[in-house]
Amino acid sequence: MTSSRIKTFATSRSGAIAGAAAVAAAATALWVQRKARAAEREHPPLGRRIVVDGVGVHYVERGAGSPVVLIHGNTVSLADFQASGLFDRLARNHRVIAIDRPGFGHSDRPRDRLWTPAAQAELLRAALAQLGVDRPAIVAHSMGTLVALSMALNHPAQVRKLVLLSGYHYPAVRVDALLTAPVALPILGDVMRYTVTALAARATLKRVVKAMFAPLDVPPGFFTELSREMMLRPSQIRANAEDATFMMPAAASLAPRYPELRMPITIMAGAADGVVDPEAHSVRLHEDVPGSDLFVAAGSGHMVHYAASEAIVAALTDDAVNDSVIEPEEAPLAVLG
Repeated sequence: MTSSRIKTFATSRSGAIAGAAAVAAAATALWVQRKARAAEREHPPLGRRIVVDGVGVHYVERGAGSPVVLIHGNTVSLADFQASGLFDRLARNHRVIAIDRPGFGHSDRPRDRLWTPAAQAELLRAALAQLGVDRPAIVAHSMGTLVALSMALNHPAQVRKLVLLSGYHYPAVRVDALLTAPVALPILGDVMRYTVTALAARATLKRVVKAMFAPLDVPPGFFTELSREMMLRPSQIRANAEDATFMMPAAASLAPRYPELRMPITIMAGAADGVVDPEAHSVRLHEDVPGSDLFVAAGSGHMVHYAASEAIVAALTDDAVNDSVIEPEEAPLAVLG
């Protein structure tokens, strides 16, 4: 075979491989899009949607009494508070509002702004004003704690109390955040979310959730209650990636201001949290915030609201005890349908 024929064959073969890869990527993207649309049809909004500053915001509300707002972390949605039983437990004595953060659940995440924790806090504040919620207590988990802290620091008169669960409060390097950063980019990230990242998320989601609950087991029915397919939608993968990207700079900007906080604050973490180091974040925040209460749940991991819901309820009353170590509740984790 002559040199020119070899080159022609190699070029033809490379073109065929590239074409096959493009077809495979297009087919994967179409399949991912169909799965996402089916998930949204099968799991419609549980509450109401309102438009706030041009953004559709989904929330669920129940109960009467002093208002409590629930802000979820990454990967999940407001359904996490329903699955844990905390939403229903608090609704016995409070007006409870759980909100899907932008891009999660059934809330929109338009690209007309950077959805930093501060930007999410402003949207939350406007949504609560539209709903007539005045000076609520805010219960926030994981990434949601940065949103709650942004609101409390920028608008302290509008927050009655904070309960911060398993929070990331200081700018510690997170390898997972660095690895997901490309997914947050326009164009490149869009392609990844419908192809390679979509497939990788499917392969790793069960392991990720297991690590969140460890050392406890994942509650039966967790993936049914929250919907595995809803968590795997490209829109929610993008929200996760963007939040992970903004996490470190947001903590760096907020941390010097923590001593300014003056409202009652309860900080809670699982002693065995393998996602966010409780000593480096929760204990340190307690030391930086005068008058705060610290609870460490022995034998619990990152999803502390599943194991210690009664301690969270107590923190919203006058029953909290300073600097406590609590055991996981003896009752089994909620069995979900």
